[in-house]
Amino acid sequence: MLARVYSCAVLGLEGVLVEVEVDYGTGLPNITVVGLPDTAVKESRERVRAAIKNIPVKFPRKPIIINLAPANVRKEGPAYDLPMAVGILITIGHIPPEAVDDMIIVGELSLDGTTRHTPGLLPMAAMARSEGFQTICVPAKDAAEAALVPDLQVLPVNTLQELLEHLIAVEPIVPFKTKPFKELPVQVTQTDFQEVKGQEHVKRALEVAAAGNHNMLMNGPPGAGKTLLARSLPGIMPRMSIDEALDVTRIYSILDQLPSNMPLIQHRPFRAPHHTISHAGLVGGGTWPQPGEISLAHRGVLFLDEFPEFGRRVLEVLRQPLEDKVVTISRAQGSLTFPSNFMLIAAMNPCPCGYYGDPVKECTCSSATLTRYRKRISGPLLDRMDIQVEVPRVDYDKLSSNRLGEPSSQVRDRVENARKRQLDRLKDSPRSSNGDMIPREIRENCPLDGECKSLLRAAMQQLGLSARAYHRVLKLSRTIADLAGDEDISAIHLAEALQYQPREL
Repeated sequence: MLARVYSCAVLGLEGVLVEVEVDYGTGLPNITVVGLPDTAVKESRERVRAAIKNIPVKFPRKPIIINLAPANVRKEGPAYDLPMAVGILITIGHIPPEAVDDMIIVGELSLDGTTRHTPGLLPMAAMARSEGFQTICVPAKDAAEAALVPDLQVLPVNTLQELLEHLIAVEPIVPFKTKPFKELPVQVTQTDFQEVKGQEHVKRALEVAAAGNHNMLMNGPPGAGKTLLARSLPGIMPRMSIDEALDVTRIYSILDQLPSNMPLIQHRPFRAPHHTISHAGLVGGGTWPQPGEISLAHRGVLFLDEFPEFGRRVLEVLRQPLEDKVVTISRAQGSLTFPSNFMLIAAMNPCPCGYYGDPVKECTCSSATLTRYRKRISGPLLDRMDIQVEVPRVDYDKLSSNRLGEPSSQVRDRVENARKRQLDRLKDSPRSSNGDMIPREIRENCPLDGECKSLLRAAMQQLGLSARAYHRVLKLSRTIADLAGDEDISAIHLAEALQYQPREL
């Protein structure tokens, strides 16, 4: 008897419906799996055989063929163990076929029939709901993750025996009950802004960057506090909405990087890859493309310390994702698009020795060395940095002072208020922050009076700003005005935005 069980594959960041068809063949007893399976799927034959024998159910001494349709979608991982086993049990008459008609089944099996953790459950559950299925069966360890999708009954399965008894109405499985969503907690970082001595102008620049989702470059000698400031940034960023949290969780779920005790990513990501990372590790790639660090930093911060030490090719691949907020990876098998709406924070020394222009320690770099160092960062990439600030060394009096600065919580309140104004202003747009605005939205939301136009005209002539820089100044001015609670951009907002413009290194 032909059996059909519904399961799911993950293609990129989306779930794809898979039909697991099981039937008898002719010849010697064996299990054949077709439908573009990878090695892990092919090895399911032995896991499924052992799991069924240990239920215990007598395994049929007939050739069994399993087809995973559609055949042109690659099937990866062990998620098909459970649907294959159910399909075989239907074929040999232990489960009625109609018991699985409105159900998605996903999960890896141990040899004794217990279920194991399976990655990628969140996009699978989202696919099940979008395709109109009412129920999804998942390993009990992953039930909380699958239950993040509303209006879908999640059955936590501990063993194949337990699922068999549920499907034949002997012992029903109690659906998993999830708690209603509450406001996500504030991210707590190891370093509070009030603990950072000095560098007030840099903290102000980070506040502007967080308020408008702007990219930022910090340039200063070693030990000035660049890394410390960057790592304290998540503490002033606004809370994620539930939709943003689900968006981020989906990426971590597919890469199997969700913490075991946290089915939902509750804080904005902060990713700080080492400068030896490859371009595929940064933007994503592989024979079958996987998300990279820029996608793991989606809705959060990508911090690149020692910016010029990254490979030239690695840095250049950031240019398109910074503009489009997505990255498309094309291979012979097809193209996949991953989200990459991150805030880039970079830190660098002014020269290889780190002390060019320092008032205390003399620079030992030659002019040729300095030129080569500066050329590691291209002009087009610098032109995409909305804010560039100098981070000077901190003197003894400030370091030794017991006086604390403004705490992160107060800064975060201003940032969240500014973001609310942006959300209200861009409510009819798919964008949610000033840093993401397109030219039409800039024209509508960043009008200038006569004084501001004269100031900007003079600045463009003196600083040689590009068309991208012109729009960048307007977006920054709008963010600074939002932080101040002003409806209109004034000359003081524009002047501060111009101070943050990239200068020749």
